[in-house]
Amino acid sequence: MAARSRGRAPAARQPHWSATLPYEARDLNLADPTKGYLNFVLSTEPQRGAVTSSLNAVLDIEAQQTVTPHFQEWLGRLVRCEPNAMHCTLVDPKKIPALFHPCVTEDKDSPSAISGSGCLCRRTFYDPEFGLPVVGEHFKHAGTGGTDQWSYTTYAPLELRPDDVFSRFYTGRGLFWARTDKGVLSLLPQRNALGYEIGYNGGGPHALAAYLTQVAATDGQHTTAGAQYEDAHPAILAWTQSKAADRGTNELSLSDLQAMMAS
Repeated sequence: MAARSRGRAPAARQPHWSATLPYEARDLNLADPTKGYLNFVLSTEPQRGAVTSSLNAVLDIEAQQTVTPHFQEWLGRLVRCEPNAMHCTLVDPKKIPALFHPCVTEDKDSPSAISGSGCLCRRTFYDPEFGLPVVGEHFKHAGTGGTDQWSYTTYAPLELRPDDVFSRFYTGRGLFWARTDKGVLSLLPQRNALGYEIGYNGGGPHALAAYLTQVAATDGQHTTAGAQYEDAHPAILAWTQSKAADRGTNELSLSDLQAMMAS
């Protein structure tokens, strides 16, 4: 993990943090050059108590989004672990202590227990394929028959793993996924402040179309997030803006994307 610090700003000026931090994947290999997928940069503002990602997009996955088969496949490979500093960046500072509290199903006297059997605990995981932290948030009503659900927060990778090739794209319930040529499922690489959306004429569909254009034009080789809006191919952009793309679960292979660009 790399932290970036600022120098002392003159009294008459406010500190400035650039929202566009140029980088190449090789610039962010922190230890092992075979693990480029661990690339991560933190922005810290001690005077405000703020610590956040400068590059990787934060993904908040609501309970109703967890029912898709792709999410369940991803969830099934997560490894439970003790909380660490990366997990702390994914929650409000006041909620950090809850990362260390057991679930009420594990300890009825947990500090996160509510009215005996209710719960507002957190649970921490990591994704063994990409090394990124995941925090699950439990919401359970006391008693029986009430709400008992989990939502999740994580970071999107900046790119697929070294030597992986983009093979297939999926979307469903507002989540976006890539599958590699080796069959590994990944949250679609995404850059901070360049969120993906579908079904309307706006920045989200443009960002998604630009990324899909990039992987299609490079035979799935260039998977780094952050493609520019103006690079989006008109046919792919038309699809991401369409209502058809906003219905149900959609799947496009690399060859489907390339066929759009050739038509």
